[in-house]
Amino acid sequence: MFGWEFPPHNSGGLGVACYGLTRALSELGLGISFVMPKKLEVGAPWVKMVFADSPNVKIRLVNSPIIPYSRGKSYVLSDPSRAAIYGWNLMEEVLRYAATGASIAEQEEFDVIYAHDWLSFGAGLEAKKKSGKPLIVHVHATEFDRSGGTNVNQEVYDLEKEGMLGADIVVTVSEYTKQLVVKHYGISESKVRVVYNGIDEATQPHGRGALPRLRALKAAGYKLVLFLGRITLQKGPDYFVRVAKRVCSKDSKVMFILSGSGDMEEQMIDMAARLGISDRILFTGFVNGSERHEAYLSADLFVMPSVSEPFGISTLEAMKLGTPVLISKQSGISEVVKHALKVDFWDVEEMANQILSIVRHPGIKETLAENGSREADRLTWLDAAKKVDNIIREVVPGV
Repeated sequence: MFGWEFPPHNSGGLGVACYGLTRALSELGLGISFVMPKKLEVGAPWVKMVFADSPNVKIRLVNSPIIPYSRGKSYVLSDPSRAAIYGWNLMEEVLRYAATGASIAEQEEFDVIYAHDWLSFGAGLEAKKKSGKPLIVHVHATEFDRSGGTNVNQEVYDLEKEGMLGADIVVTVSEYTKQLVVKHYGISESKVRVVYNGIDEATQPHGRGALPRLRALKAAGYKLVLFLGRITLQKGPDYFVRVAKRVCSKDSKVMFILSGSGDMEEQMIDMAARLGISDRILFTGFVNGSERHEAYLSADLFVMPSVSEPFGISTLEAMKLGTPVLISKQSGISEVVKHALKVDFWDVEEMANQILSIVRHPGIKETLAENGSREADRLTWLDAAKKVDNIIREVVPGV
């Protein structure tokens, strides 16, 4: 299995998905060699956290001096003298990673190759060429999601398409993503399988005691509305700020929390200032672990106004912890959850109305929270793993 990030060295849902899926697959008895592009400091606590109960899972690290993917703009060489070997930027690192696929295929024993997202598709293809073994690619997001459908990066698109065309099976995280793959990449529907993401005790946020300012706001009688995710075009943070303006004009006791980092962070701070609501939006920056846990618990409502969302694991995290959710209809998770408020991402007026209904009517909030938590309990990584196991048996009969 080729991946790009893995907890605790992850910047978002891709790493969480790899964690949850490999853990559940190992419980089903599958042996996994998980390949990463960068040699990280992997100590005993991390190994225990991920694989302590699964001795048949082995980590294979490909050495690279690149700073982890989560660093965004600072994704550069930590040792510039080695640029000729490893490349200066993300794309060069992806290509270098792809070039290792063949040699890894020669060294490992395996029945099937599994590659997560475009960052590792090249490595998967090279491993297939060398070994002749079947390849499954797992699409967690497409360039059409990341770009909001405009200004698509041609290099990334080409790598995505090449990986999907060269794979025996393409796995997508939703029917929404499946249709994007069929429409924009020319992949036959018969080749695509949908496997929804899940959540369990191992992958949900844990811990308390962080973010004291949120507790202070709650104690002062404020209702808290939370955005938690990458602050990028895909996630719709600009719609979140616009809806905050509408709600704040109608209710003085609602505060908006914008948690995350990304290339639109400064733009959102400027937008809040221009709209005159800087005192009503708290920008927390990237949160993880206990801070992420407390952000969900403190919120009266979690909002995911994504322009194009393949799935939306953060929604499951919120639901699991009993926080009501408002999600865009342009998201994969909207296909599988019933106990959630759903709006078109662009309908700021309706979004504001839904938020006001939650903060003003405790009964609606409690009903959504209770039913949503039960619903999240049923969407597990073990169910996802069982589907992946069946897909593996499609391409490798008799394993």
